[in-house]
Amino acid sequence: MVTGGGTGIGRAVARALADEGYAVVIGGRTLASLEDSAAARAGIVAVETDVSREADVERLFEACDERFGRLDVLVNNAGVTGPVCGVEAMDTTAWEETFAINVRGVMLCIKHAIPRLKVAGGGAIVNISSLMGLRGQPMRSAYAATKFAVIGITESVAHEVGIHNIRVNALCPGAVNGELMGRVVARRAEVEGRSPEEITGKYTDVAALRRWVEPEEVARAVVFLASDGAGAITGERIKVDAGRL
Repeated sequence: MVTGGGTGIGRAVARALADEGYAVVIGGRTLASLEDSAAARAGIVAVETDVSREADVERLFEACDERFGRLDVLVNNAGVTGPVCGVEAMDTTAWEETFAINVRGVMLCIKHAIPRLKVAGGGAIVNISSLMGLRGQPMRSAYAATKFAVIGITESVAHEVGIHNIRVNALCPGAVNGELMGRVVARRAEVEGRSPEEITGKYTDVAALRRWVEPEEVARAVVFLASDGAGAITGERIKVDAGRL
């Protein structure tokens, strides 16, 4: 199961897992994007889902039960960028909406995944945090706070469920090439009075590889953490960031 599976990292993860032979259920708020993502590979099923709503999450897992009868891997990818502004200009409603998707959504999906993973005899949960789950960044306090929270959830739940052979890890991507970062760059350029090229350089010039991370590179890390090759890895936070300082 991959949440936020219609675009960006989620789409790349769903396709990578399908290529490995997994049957995949994807959830997201935009059905058209989900259906487009599902159409790219056989074995991907799309379910319109707002992960901040427990009834939607229950429906997503029930669809998995009905279609496939078991769950082996959960990838908590659904997320929003949140407000890009200084905290003194923060819209509290936008702050709360960011937490609803990025934190409450992760918790709800884990809550409903664990009983199914226990029945399956174990499995893997991969939570998509961020490099900003390890250190903050100006004008991104809402997003950073939620991604720090994902790290806390990951480390706590790993110790709760390890006895059931369930592994829980967090991936911390750096700046990932795509629409989401495009919006962030545009907003920062507007707020800071700089060109988009200057803002882009703030992300890429400080990376050892001098480039964006591609969604497919994050997806390959997810596939590894879901595999038996990562059988002794749990409670970890792993960067996929092109060597950002």
